[in-house]
Amino acid sequence: MKVKYPVNLHKGMTALTVLGMMFYYHNFSTGAWVYLALHGSYGLMWILKGQVFPDKQWEQPCSVPYGIFVFAVLGLYWLAPWALISASATPPNYIMALAISLNLVGFVLHFGSDAQKYFTLKYRTGLITEGFFARSRNINYLGELMIYLGFAVLSVHWIGYIGITAFFAGAFLPNMIRKDKSLSRYSEFADYKQKSGLLFPKWF
Repeated sequence: MKVKYPVNLHKGMTALTVLGMMFYYHNFSTGAWVYLALHGSYGLMWILKGQVFPDKQWEQPCSVPYGIFVFAVLGLYWLAPWALISASATPPNYIMALAISLNLVGFVLHFGSDAQKYFTLKYRTGLITEGFFARSRNINYLGELMIYLGFAVLSVHWIGYIGITAFFAGAFLPNMIRKDKSLSRYSEFADYKQKSGLLFPKWF
Protein backbone atom coordinates (compact mmCIF):
# COMPACT_ATOMS: atom_id res chain seq x y z
CA MET A 1 0.00 0.00 0.00
CA LYS A 2 0.99 3.67 -0.29
CA VAL A 3 1.18 6.24 2.50
CA LYS A 4 -1.51 8.30 0.80
CA TYR A 5 -4.16 5.63 1.42
CA PRO A 6 -4.46 5.98 5.23
CA VAL A 7 -3.93 9.74 4.92
CA ASN A 8 -6.70 10.13 2.35
CA LEU A 9 -8.96 7.79 4.32
CA HIS A 10 -8.57 9.99 7.39
CA LYS A 11 -9.14 13.21 5.43
CA GLY A 12 -12.16 11.77 3.67
CA MET A 13 -13.70 10.46 6.89
CA THR A 14 -13.39 13.76 8.74
CA ALA A 15 -16.70 15.23 7.57
CA LEU A 16 -18.58 12.04 8.48
CA THR A 17 -16.75 11.81 11.81
CA VAL A 18 -17.58 15.37 12.80
CA LEU A 19 -21.18 14.94 11.68
CA GLY A 20 -21.35 11.74 13.71
CA MET A 21 -20.12 13.63 16.77
CA MET A 22 -22.83 16.23 16.23
CA PHE A 23 -25.54 13.55 16.23
CA TYR A 24 -24.02 11.64 19.16
CA TYR A 25 -23.81 14.72 21.37
CA HIS A 26 -26.98 16.33 19.93
CA ASN A 27 -24.98 19.45 19.20
CA PHE A 28 -26.08 21.32 16.10
CA SER A 29 -24.90 24.73 17.22
CA THR A 30 -23.40 27.33 14.92
CA GLY A 31 -19.91 26.47 16.15
CA ALA A 32 -20.35 22.78 15.31
CA TRP A 33 -21.66 23.55 11.81
CA VAL A 34 -18.80 26.00 11.17
CA TYR A 35 -16.30 23.36 12.27
CA LEU A 36 -17.92 20.77 10.02
CA ALA A 37 -17.81 23.15 7.06
CA LEU A 38 -14.15 24.10 7.58
CA HIS A 39 -12.57 20.76 8.44
CA GLY A 40 -14.89 18.68 6.29
CA SER A 41 -14.30 20.74 3.15
CA TYR A 42 -10.55 20.77 3.83
CA GLY A 43 -10.52 16.98 3.89
CA LEU A 44 -12.39 16.75 0.60
CA MET A 45 -10.15 19.35 -1.06
CA TRP A 46 -7.08 17.43 0.15
CA ILE A 47 -8.28 14.37 -1.75
CA LEU A 48 -8.96 16.49 -4.84
CA LYS A 49 -5.49 18.02 -4.53
CA GLY A 50 -4.00 14.54 -4.53
CA GLN A 51 -5.65 13.87 -7.88
CA VAL A 52 -4.74 17.17 -9.55
CA PHE A 53 -1.24 17.86 -8.17
CA PRO A 54 -0.14 14.97 -5.94
CA ASP A 55 2.79 15.20 -3.54
CA LYS A 56 5.32 12.45 -4.24
CA GLN A 57 6.02 11.93 -0.53
CA TRP A 58 2.55 10.41 -0.15
CA GLU A 59 3.20 8.04 -3.05
CA GLN A 60 5.84 6.12 -1.08
CA PRO A 61 5.02 2.47 -0.30
CA CYS A 62 4.43 1.41 3.30
CA SER A 63 3.43 -1.68 5.23
CA VAL A 64 -0.12 -2.23 6.46
CA PRO A 65 0.89 -1.88 10.15
CA TYR A 66 2.59 1.43 9.37
CA GLY A 67 -0.49 2.58 7.47
CA ILE A 68 -2.65 1.78 10.50
CA PHE A 69 -0.18 3.71 12.67
CA VAL A 70 -0.39 6.74 10.36
CA PHE A 71 -4.19 6.69 10.46
CA ALA A 72 -4.20 6.40 14.27
CA VAL A 73 -1.77 9.29 14.72
CA LEU A 74 -3.78 11.48 12.35
CA GLY A 75 -6.70 10.81 14.67
CA LEU A 76 -5.17 13.39 17.03
CA TYR A 77 -6.62 16.00 14.69
CA TRP A 78 -10.12 14.79 15.64
CA LEU A 79 -9.59 15.87 19.25
CA ALA A 80 -10.41 19.47 18.32
CA PRO A 81 -13.95 18.76 17.04
CA TRP A 82 -14.55 16.36 19.91
CA ALA A 83 -13.57 19.04 22.46
CA LEU A 84 -15.87 21.56 20.81
CA ILE A 85 -18.89 19.36 20.13
CA SER A 86 -18.86 17.28 23.32
CA ALA A 87 -18.82 20.45 25.44
CA SER A 88 -21.99 21.70 23.72
CA ALA A 89 -20.57 25.21 23.78
CA THR A 90 -20.82 27.80 21.04
CA PRO A 91 -17.59 29.77 20.48
CA PRO A 92 -17.89 33.57 20.57
CA ASN A 93 -18.37 35.23 17.20
CA TYR A 94 -14.85 36.67 17.21
CA ILE A 95 -13.41 33.15 17.73
CA MET A 96 -15.35 31.81 14.78
CA ALA A 97 -14.27 34.79 12.68
CA LEU A 98 -10.63 34.20 13.61
CA ALA A 99 -10.85 30.48 12.84
CA ILE A 100 -12.42 31.14 9.42
CA SER A 101 -9.78 33.78 8.61
CA LEU A 102 -6.93 31.44 9.56
CA ASN A 103 -8.41 28.70 7.41
CA LEU A 104 -8.94 30.91 4.37
CA VAL A 105 -5.42 32.37 4.40
CA GLY A 106 -3.88 29.01 5.26
CA PHE A 107 -5.83 27.31 2.48
CA VAL A 108 -4.49 29.73 -0.15
CA LEU A 109 -0.90 29.42 1.10
CA HIS A 110 -0.98 25.64 1.45
CA PHE A 111 -2.78 24.64 -1.74
CA GLY A 112 -1.42 27.49 -3.83
CA SER A 113 2.22 26.79 -2.95
CA ASP A 114 1.80 23.02 -3.38
CA ALA A 115 0.36 23.64 -6.85
CA GLN A 116 3.26 25.95 -7.73
CA LYS A 117 5.79 23.38 -6.52
CA TYR A 118 4.18 20.51 -8.41
CA PHE A 119 3.82 22.26 -11.76
CA THR A 120 7.22 23.95 -11.56
CA LEU A 121 9.09 20.72 -10.81
CA LYS A 122 7.08 18.95 -13.50
CA TYR A 123 8.88 20.97 -16.15
CA ARG A 124 12.22 21.77 -14.53
CA THR A 125 14.36 20.78 -11.56
CA GLY A 126 16.16 22.99 -9.08
CA LEU A 127 15.28 25.57 -6.47
CA ILE A 128 11.94 27.35 -6.46
CA THR A 129 12.72 30.88 -5.28
CA GLU A 130 9.80 32.92 -6.59
CA GLY A 131 6.07 33.21 -6.12
CA PHE A 132 4.86 31.68 -2.86
CA PHE A 133 8.39 30.55 -2.01
CA ALA A 134 10.11 33.89 -2.53
CA ARG A 135 10.20 34.77 1.18
CA SER A 136 9.56 31.43 2.89
CA ARG A 137 11.14 28.07 2.10
CA ASN A 138 8.18 26.19 3.60
CA ILE A 139 5.18 28.39 2.93
CA ASN A 140 3.10 25.26 2.31
CA TYR A 141 3.75 24.09 5.87
CA LEU A 142 2.89 27.54 7.18
CA GLY A 143 -0.42 27.36 5.35
CA GLU A 144 -1.21 23.91 6.73
CA LEU A 145 -0.31 25.03 10.25
CA MET A 146 -2.67 28.01 9.90
CA ILE A 147 -5.46 25.70 8.78
CA TYR A 148 -5.06 23.40 11.78
CA LEU A 149 -4.51 26.33 14.10
CA GLY A 150 -7.91 27.58 12.98
CA PHE A 151 -9.44 24.22 13.95
CA ALA A 152 -7.69 24.35 17.33
CA VAL A 153 -8.85 27.92 17.99
CA LEU A 154 -12.42 26.96 17.13
CA SER A 155 -12.32 24.12 19.67
CA VAL A 156 -11.90 26.69 22.48
CA HIS A 157 -10.07 24.04 24.50
CA TRP A 158 -6.42 23.18 25.07
CA ILE A 159 -7.06 19.63 23.85
CA GLY A 160 -7.62 21.03 20.40
CA TYR A 161 -3.95 22.03 20.19
CA ILE A 162 -2.55 18.53 20.80
CA GLY A 163 -2.68 17.49 17.15
CA ILE A 164 -1.05 20.59 15.71
CA THR A 165 1.66 20.61 18.40
CA ALA A 166 2.48 16.92 17.91
CA PHE A 167 2.71 17.18 14.13
CA PHE A 168 4.73 20.38 14.16
CA ALA A 169 7.32 18.88 16.51
CA GLY A 170 7.28 15.35 15.13
CA ALA A 171 6.81 15.88 11.40
CA PHE A 172 6.77 19.45 10.08
CA LEU A 173 9.93 20.76 11.75
CA PRO A 174 12.06 17.64 11.01
CA ASN A 175 10.86 17.70 7.38
CA MET A 176 11.79 21.36 7.02
CA ILE A 177 15.27 20.71 8.39
CA ARG A 178 15.75 17.73 6.06
CA LYS A 179 14.56 19.81 3.13
CA ASP A 180 17.15 22.51 3.88
CA LYS A 181 19.89 19.88 3.99
CA SER A 182 18.73 18.48 0.66
CA LEU A 183 18.50 21.89 -1.04
CA SER A 184 21.95 22.85 0.22
CA ARG A 185 23.41 20.87 -2.69
CA TYR A 186 22.46 23.75 -4.99
CA SER A 187 25.07 26.49 -5.26
CA GLU A 188 22.44 29.24 -5.11
CA PHE A 189 20.87 27.90 -1.90
CA ALA A 190 23.07 29.98 0.44
CA ASP A 191 21.81 33.20 -1.15
CA TYR A 192 18.22 31.99 -1.15
CA LYS A 193 18.48 31.00 2.52
CA GLN A 194 19.58 34.53 3.40
CA LYS A 195 16.55 36.01 1.66
CA SER A 196 13.91 33.59 2.99
CA GLY A 197 12.67 32.28 6.31
CA LEU A 198 12.51 28.62 7.27
CA LEU A 199 8.76 28.90 7.94
CA PHE A 200 7.65 32.50 8.35
CA PRO A 201 8.26 34.89 5.43
CA LYS A 202 11.39 36.99 5.74
CA TRP A 203 10.78 40.54 4.60
CA PHE A 204 13.99 42.27 5.68
